[in-house]
Order: sequence, then C-alpha cells, then structure tokens
Amino acid sequence: MDRRQVMAATSSIGPGALNMVTAAGLAHANRLPVLLLPGDTFVGRAPDPVLQQVEHYGDPTVSVNDAFRAVSRYFDRITRPEQLLATLPQMARVLTDPADTGPVVLALPQDVQAEVFDFPETMFAPRLHRVPRTRPDERSLAEAVALLRASRRPLLVAGGGARYSGAGAAVLDFAVAHGVPVAETPAGRTLLADPHPLNAGGIGIIGAASANTLAADADLVLAVGTRLQDFTTGSWRLFGADVHLVTVNAARFDAVKHAAHALVGDARETLHELSAALGDWRADPDWTARAATERADWDAQIDKLRAGTAPDGMLTYAQVVGVVIDASGPADYVLTSSGGMPGELDGGWRAGSATQGPTMDLEYGFSCMGYEVAGPWGAAMARARTHPDGLVTSLFGDGSYLMLNSELYSAAFAGHPFVAVVCDNEGYAVIHRLQTNQGAAGFNNLLADCAGHGQVRVDFVAHARALGCEVFDAGASVEALRGAYAAARAAARSTSRPAVVVCRVHPTTWTESGAWWEVGVPPSLAGHADYQQQKARQLRWTR
Repeated sequence: MDRRQVMAATSSIGPGALNMVTAAGLAHANRLPVLLLPGDTFVGRAPDPVLQQVEHYGDPTVSVNDAFRAVSRYFDRITRPEQLLATLPQMARVLTDPADTGPVVLALPQDVQAEVFDFPETMFAPRLHRVPRTRPDERSLAEAVALLRASRRPLLVAGGGARYSGAGAAVLDFAVAHGVPVAETPAGRTLLADPHPLNAGGIGIIGAASANTLAADADLVLAVGTRLQDFTTGSWRLFGADVHLVTVNAARFDAVKHAAHALVGDARETLHELSAALGDWRADPDWTARAATERADWDAQIDKLRAGTAPDGMLTYAQVVGVVIDASGPADYVLTSSGGMPGELDGGWRAGSATQGPTMDLEYGFSCMGYEVAGPWGAAMARARTHPDGLVTSLFGDGSYLMLNSELYSAAFAGHPFVAVVCDNEGYAVIHRLQTNQGAAGFNNLLADCAGHGQVRVDFVAHARALGCEVFDAGASVEALRGAYAAARAAARSTSRPAVVVCRVHPTTWTESGAWWEVGVPPSLAGHADYQQQKARQLRWTR
C-alpha cells in the first residue's frame, strides 16, 4: 500500500509479544508503518507473577515488551488510560511521517486494558493525514545543481523512498530530460517500466551487472530515497574512488550518510525542482546511450541462463523466474525475501509495464525468512481492492517453507488466493554458496553435507495439500513448471485459496551480479586474499 495504510496487531504478554519483535525489526529496517499493541504485565501486581511473566530480580518494571525498544520508532507503556491523550498524536505522527515512520509499539498492561475513562469526543474526530511534501533548502539545491552540471557520467539510484513518494513519473521525467541512466535498489525495484532504454536494472549485490558497471564508472551518483545499505552499494565497493554523492531523502539521517551532499526533502518535489533548475543540461550522450547497451548485454545473459540446463537436468532459479514472468500480467505482483531468490528476481525480473504501479516486493532490508509465506497473504488482501484482476505470486525455498508454512493454512482458511512457488534445493543453498565462496568446505547447509541420521526428505506436495492448498508438482523441467504454474494460477482464482507449486532446482546454479559483499574472511580460508584486496578499494569517504 506504499505506506498509505497501517496495519495493527495485538497479542498477549510473553511469547505472543515476543513473536512480534521480528516483525517490528523488519518494519524498522524497511521504514514501514505498523502499529503493535502487545499486552503487558499487571500494573497493580496483585496476581504477580502471572503466566508468561518474565521476572527481573532487580527491576520489576521490566517485561518482555522492553525488547521492542531496539526495534521501535516510538515506544510507550500505557499505565493510565488518560496517557493516550498525549500519546496518540505522537503515534499518528510517526505512522504518517515519511522521515520518521516505522513501527509504533504501545504496551498495554492487562489491568489497564479493562479501565474506563471519559475521553473527550474531539479525540475521536476523523483526521486526514496527508503526505508532507517538504522542499529542499534553496542553497543546497543550487549546490547540487552545480555538482550535476559539472558531471558527465551521472547515475540516478532510485530507492524505496522514491516509491513511497509516488515519484516514479518524476524519476523517469528527470532521466529523460537530462539523459541520466537509472538504477533501482531492491526497495525501489520495478519503479520504472523495464523496457525503457534508461533503465539499467537493479543495482548492487543482488542486482544486475548492467547497473553495477555503470555505477563503477559514474562520476556522480544521485541517490533518491535510499538508505544506501551494503547490498545497494556493494559494501561501498561499487562506486569509483572519485565519485560525487548527492542524496535526496525525506530523512536527514539517511541523506547525510558518507558525507554526501544532502537534499532533505520529498523525492517527487525535489526532483521536479532539481530538474527545473538544471534547465537544458544533459549528461554526455555516449554515457546516456551506454545504459541501453549495458542492459541489453545483461538481458542477453539472463536469456542464456533461462535457455540453458543445469547439471543433473534440474531447473535453475533463473528458469523459475522466467516462467513466472512469461505468465504474469501488469496487474500481477511477485514477492520474495530471504535466501537466493531475491538475487534472481532483482536481477532477472522484467516489469513490462509500470502503469499500474510497482510489480514486485523485495523484502531485503531485513531478509526475513518466512516473510515469503505470510507476505503474499497480506499482499493478496491488500491488492484485492486495488488490483482485482491481478494475482500475487511468492517465490521461496524449502527452508522458508519449513520456517512458516502454517500461514498457508491461515490463508486457505480465510479464503485469500495467491500462488506459492516452493523451490526445493535440498537445504540452505544460498548459505552453502556463501560458505564455499569464501574458501570453506560445505558443512551443514545442504542435506548432502549435514551430520544426521540419514537424509530425511520432506514431501512438500503432501504437506501443502494437508494445509488446505491446491498443490501442483512441477518436478524439475521447465515445461512441467509452465504447466504447473498455469494450473496453480487458475486454481487459486477458482478456489480463493493459496495454490502451491513444488519444483526441484539445482542448488549451485546462480545468476551473478559481479558485486562484492563484505563478509569477514579469516586468514585460514582461501578467500582471505580477495577479501583484503576488496577492502583496500572500499570507498570510505565521498567528495
């Protein structure tokens, strides 16, 4: 819903509350508004210690809800009902402010929940909260214009903030007017329609080599609505040593990172003002044309991966994404979160048309396993009203399935359709990849190299069917997957329940972006030498 709607969740004290801490962490990392209302221990303490109460010997005021403090934008414990008169306006501020938004946690002690208070009626009067469109400082804007005019090879990096601002058209207008290639972060992915010649694709570790090649040669990066996390910047190894960094962000905290020239303001309005001030200035024509060339080379590489075959005749992740793309329309929506599938979607997805808004959700700010099972249920509910002709598809591995498969039953019980594509790679293949890429031997990630009593396999087809889903076994062939996915789409629509496709994918055949990710490598491993070389080139300060 692009931060225009807020979900609320309640729980009891104890495990009910702590189960929401991970969700709060995800919302905090991704700058998403959510209202969490965990129960809390009795203020009066008459029945102490109560069921699910964790007692702290030296501080009886501490409860498990204090764990939310590290992952909340706003935290309060309501010990008297009249405290809400002061708290609710602050809660609304955080939930609706682009610069400060995130999870709000109001801990509600069980005895206070039952109290009665005579609130003024004006407290419940409807209020319209509009997205504030702050403008950048005029002097900072003029300095940014001077930096852009002095550049020949600028690159615009569009992040989630550009999406939440509704700045997709503004990004495209700016790029076309000034010949600036555009790369998208995971949170900003599919902001632009893929076929556009200035769309270089996803940037960073799970992005496309096309965008990463341009990033390495850019003399100025205009970062719009991004917090510039390591997966976007290649652990700050992606950009050249002499790059200028100009940031546009509603949050000053994000705008000033890496000593960037900061434009603090709304993405859409700031781009409009920046473009007007630049007038007829354009980037070097050869640089502008290079975006299409690099993207064409990358698309050809993806096409080759989709046309190829993996060892043992199994499917590749690229082929799975290709099948979903071929069957999807502009109103459809795809999402993923953890493991290797974000890299396959970010690098290989082709939006086709952005006329109906972004077509993808890559939750890779927190990389939360299980999001891919619960997330499509929420997306299906939200998009049933806004995109009634569309269908949500989630792609994930067997590890995430085992983490949170019970949500499939919940969605089936509630009657919300989506398609879940379960890619069985027999283990945590992306962690195995990370392990072996640093020079370590594979250990305890793939079933084949795990210690245990035999190789126990899960019958995902039977299990998903037992949870109330229509299930289609695609085996390990592209044609079988095409048929299974088409059948699953039809079944989800006709039954108003999740449909599950199970396929077998090769665990070590990946799409590579060429970007570096900093992971500590000890001298005892073969990857230590490369780690040292990359660290020596790591960007620590920008001009």
